[in-house]
Amino acid sequence: MPKTNPNLYAFADVDALAPGLRGYVVQCQNAGFTRHGTFKIAVSGGSLPKTLAAALLPPPTADDEVVDFSRWEIFFADERAVPLDHPDSNYGLLKAELLDKIPSSDENGKQQVPIVHHINTEHLDDVQELADDYEKTLVSSFASRDSVRLPIFDLILLGCGPDGHTCSLFPGHPLLRETEAWVAPIEDSPKPPPRRITLTLPVVTHAVRVAFVSTGAGKKEIMSRIFGADDSLPCTLVNEATGDRASWFVDEAALGDVTYTRKPVL
Repeated sequence: MPKTNPNLYAFADVDALAPGLRGYVVQCQNAGFTRHGTFKIAVSGGSLPKTLAAALLPPPTADDEVVDFSRWEIFFADERAVPLDHPDSNYGLLKAELLDKIPSSDENGKQQVPIVHHINTEHLDDVQELADDYEKTLVSSFASRDSVRLPIFDLILLGCGPDGHTCSLFPGHPLLRETEAWVAPIEDSPKPPPRRITLTLPVVTHAVRVAFVSTGAGKKEIMSRIFGADDSLPCTLVNEATGDRASWFVDEAALGDVTYTRKPVL
């Protein structure tokens, strides 16, 4: 277990949170560019794509705010076994909120089209095959499984469910004990739709950086449990495994009475 603790950044509201999240993502982006010339990021669904759009789509006001989507490689931390245009599709949500709104080129005329890795819908009837196929996508991007034990994302952006779940990793579910697969199927998700695929816990906690975005008064109770170190919760397990490689971006409404030490606002 790391000897460090997650970073907690609290903002008055979602509008104030967005610029702070942008600064953090750009830092992770630039570090990825330095390491290997690209930025490999995985994202979840829920309210995250809308918040991400609010953070990343406005034009930069300084050099350290520049988002270069042309070198982004976007994956999904979890996905539902539905067509890409289905209302439950995380890809569909990200496409509508963010991807379709990215300008085709920046002010210098440089093309701004990220690489986006969505599921292969030919395998919707078999979630194990769907998971296996998506894992092959990771292998082709990161490295052969013969040469690396786990993929290393530059950043994984996650949400936090009111039950403390993240990705499609739910409290008490056997998938929390998966240690071999990079991507795993789930057919009994307690939150609909039941059939999904998800990055496994070892993959999530192996990322260079992990960030949670949690907003709204409906998250107060679970935030108190997470930062009270309730290790029955997947979000807590990520915190415990990653230490200060994890950061939380929350609004005051979600924070409630959490007394955890806050970092200065980015």
